[in-house]
Amino acid sequence: MLHYRGRAREVLSRLGIEDFDRVRVRKGGEIYEGILIPRPEILDDEHVIIKLDNGYNIGIRIDGAEFELLAKREILPERSLPKLSYKEGLPRVPMIITGGTITSRVDYSTGAVIAHEKPEELLDLIPELAEIANIDYVKLFVEFSENLTPEHWRQIARAVASELRKGAEGVIIAHGTDTMHYTASALAFMLKELDKPVVLVGSQRSVDRPSTDAVMNIIAATKLAASGPIAEPVIVMHAGPSDDFAYVLRGVRARKMHTSRRDAFVSVNEPPLARVSRDSIELISKDFRKRREGRSEVILDDRIDGRVALIQAWPGMPPEYLRSLASVFKGIVIAGTGLGHVPKQVIPEVRELVRSGVPVVISSQCLFGRVDLKVYETGRRLLEAGVIPAMDMLPEVALVKLMFALGHTQDLEEIRRLMLSNLAGEIGAHLSLSVFPPCWR
Repeated sequence: MLHYRGRAREVLSRLGIEDFDRVRVRKGGEIYEGILIPRPEILDDEHVIIKLDNGYNIGIRIDGAEFELLAKREILPERSLPKLSYKEGLPRVPMIITGGTITSRVDYSTGAVIAHEKPEELLDLIPELAEIANIDYVKLFVEFSENLTPEHWRQIARAVASELRKGAEGVIIAHGTDTMHYTASALAFMLKELDKPVVLVGSQRSVDRPSTDAVMNIIAATKLAASGPIAEPVIVMHAGPSDDFAYVLRGVRARKMHTSRRDAFVSVNEPPLARVSRDSIELISKDFRKRREGRSEVILDDRIDGRVALIQAWPGMPPEYLRSLASVFKGIVIAGTGLGHVPKQVIPEVRELVRSGVPVVISSQCLFGRVDLKVYETGRRLLEAGVIPAMDMLPEVALVKLMFALGHTQDLEEIRRLMLSNLAGEIGAHLSLSVFPPCWR
């Protein structure tokens, strides 16, 4: 079969080349060898995609290119996987699967990226895990993280609570990286009286690629879930470009700050909680909820109202834009400029929103630092209009927290009280300048 059209299909068909055949392409003095990957038909017919032997894909324009068929698609025999057996004395750690690169691998017989279906597949790639914990797979759903909704957060929270109540020593959540910090924040508010680690882990590159960050991340996440002292929803990801250790970031303080680096996540407005290597867990902070032994008594509180908007203020922002949101959303978080400012022409509309019962929370686009609405006239006018300052919460955390607050009450004063209360470590008692810039090595 050939998933190409137009000129590309004509060139490939003439040579008998089909999807997943091995080909050689000469162009511009360069030679490329690899597997021909299907190209979505909605895209142009001027390029082909080749998966190189190093695992990377490359697009090649067919103009001036010479194609050679090296071998037809090879159907590889099914590999035998290691036998999964429980080891006495090791803790049980379920891995809840939600999707993302962390649970995928490249099928080199086809060139496609596919999901792991069994824990044996993961142990085949990372055999060290069998010495750390007895891992169960809990396949909840498989979604790109940008597709997750508050309902998915509820499902994850319920699955975590169920596994902890069944005696798990900790829980791992395999998750796509793009919105992992939203899910971590939701779990921080939904899981009360938490007494075991809840570890979200992802990767920028699939586990079987030479440049993968998945191996270090999964090993660190498993160590922390199995024996770590931190009983909070946390994110475990690479600390730097090397594979020496990963950081443990409080879920309500973590943010993805780079599209593709392996050390894409940083802790905002507080240091990481710990470093985890293959050999040890080294605490950086003493300010965290502690693990308690025995059967978990976690309380699930998944009442949440997803009808909240997160928007950014910008120069020239029209008042009618805010007005249009009121017909759809029950609450609004505005990431303001600097200390938490918006253009002056918007403030009367903010006042009307609050008067109509729509809570408006002001955070900052700066991320690092704290909202302070008492310094400039704009901030003071916003306070008079009835906004709720987000303090040093990230905009995304303020969004999730407002959803949580609206799930519990429609009373503006009670919403204000909840938003200004430190429920899960999302608001700091003070802000130290030592936490900037975001480099902890």
